[in-house]
Amino acid sequence: MARLGRRFFVSGAVALAAPWVTRPSLAVSAMGFDDARHLLSRTAFGATPAEIAALASTDYTAAVDRLLAKARPQAASPVPDWTNEPLSALRERHREAQSSRSKTADGKPVNEAARIVREEGSQLSNWWVEEMLATDQPLVEKMTLFWHSHFTSSIQKVRYVPALYRQNVLFRREALGNFATLLKAVAHDPAMLIYLDGVRNVAKQPNENFARELLELFTLGEGHYSEADIKNAARAFTGWSVDRDSGRFVDRMRLHDAGEKTFLGQSGHFTGDDILAILLRHPRTAETIVEKLWREFISFTPDPHEVKRLAGLFRGGNYEMRPLLRALFLSPAFRDPANRGALIKSPIELVVGTVHVFGLPVPDATPLVRMMAGLGQTPFAPPNVKGWPGGESWITTSTLLLRQQFLRRLIEATTVSSLDGNMAMMPRPGRRADRRQQMSAPSMAPYPVEGRSLRGPADEAHLGPTLDGVDKATLLRALLSRAPVDPAAGAAGSPGAVVAAAMLDPAYQLK
Repeated sequence: MARLGRRFFVSGAVALAAPWVTRPSLAVSAMGFDDARHLLSRTAFGATPAEIAALASTDYTAAVDRLLAKARPQAASPVPDWTNEPLSALRERHREAQSSRSKTADGKPVNEAARIVREEGSQLSNWWVEEMLATDQPLVEKMTLFWHSHFTSSIQKVRYVPALYRQNVLFRREALGNFATLLKAVAHDPAMLIYLDGVRNVAKQPNENFARELLELFTLGEGHYSEADIKNAARAFTGWSVDRDSGRFVDRMRLHDAGEKTFLGQSGHFTGDDILAILLRHPRTAETIVEKLWREFISFTPDPHEVKRLAGLFRGGNYEMRPLLRALFLSPAFRDPANRGALIKSPIELVVGTVHVFGLPVPDATPLVRMMAGLGQTPFAPPNVKGWPGGESWITTSTLLLRQQFLRRLIEATTVSSLDGNMAMMPRPGRRADRRQQMSAPSMAPYPVEGRSLRGPADEAHLGPTLDGVDKATLLRALLSRAPVDPAAGAAGSPGAVVAAAMLDPAYQLK
């Protein structure tokens, strides 16, 4: 593909007519470099010194309003040509491919259906990473990723890759839209119906998988419902399925259990839509979403009083996302210096953000996707129905080594394709080792002293146009959300040496 376009957070007009935007006063004050850096570190995939400096002269409230006003529901990157393929056409392709009786080098038959799924999955992952790099609205992509981990589906289970693309379109459309609308659409979504076995949920034999995850993960959370609630909710969703030809949602009324059901203390001849309406009236649904957003944007430990306040605003505003995010970003907790550098970058944030900050051309996103897989986060492939656990689970002694190896290669690279091929094929860390070796952010502190030998030849970064000509102090402030753990980082040397030292410092893993 051609070199990906650059994004600029500060472009575009402020939609002052929107009801959730407050008109700035005539006397506004510039937020400053550090506030700008923090806002961008949480709402974008990395930020260059120029992007931070441009935002630093803006009033903070006006900047948040601009950030939320600028939201295009469509992706800009061209999509693969198979994304609208009906399910019947995919089955026909599988039959044709299998009839060719292809064999591997050792004479074993090739599973052509699995090969098609792998190829399409790889193309779809590359497309999304390319969009993350090219977009001028990174918050939309971050929220699309947030919903992907909340309403989890995966290629491995779904196998009908166009359905995963359409689900991604749904998440992007409602990324800053309306949660109630999104929840209802997800319950009708073919990828979700396949992933959580809704296609097998019929009156004679209800399947409880979707109902269970709807209550436990998507809305109320554990401890706020009973097993009977799960069983009755499953009955209400019977008959919701996927058309075998089009691959679209279909309501098979003849397979629906129309009997009376009792759910969360209410009784009636409920359908799936009735169950969703009851959940949206329950206070815990809003609180669950606010708690997850708090962990995504502020800190690992939500403030119970602030959660209830924001959840009340969320429910009172009919589950509109922009007012909630605005209140979150303007909250004292979000701007509290104690919460800066308190979150760990996910593999996607680390990889996409670093490539963006360096301004590296990306002829092919495949090495980046492979790197993300090695670090434990492949787009469209969450580990299980709970999505990626995030937080401290991203950092183990194993993954920290792999992260530093990636950064060393990137420091020396002039394009993504110049990354070492062996690094692009890094294996996934072992799960048992991950559980034994989990490290919290504070425990990373002594690690760089032991890890200095990892720097090897990567002790001076190749500076592209996004970093070239920037003074050393500004480079350090732009790259690190907190003071470096290693006192030597940024102490002396050329700007390239400062950048290399900053990126290899554990503080670079934080946002």
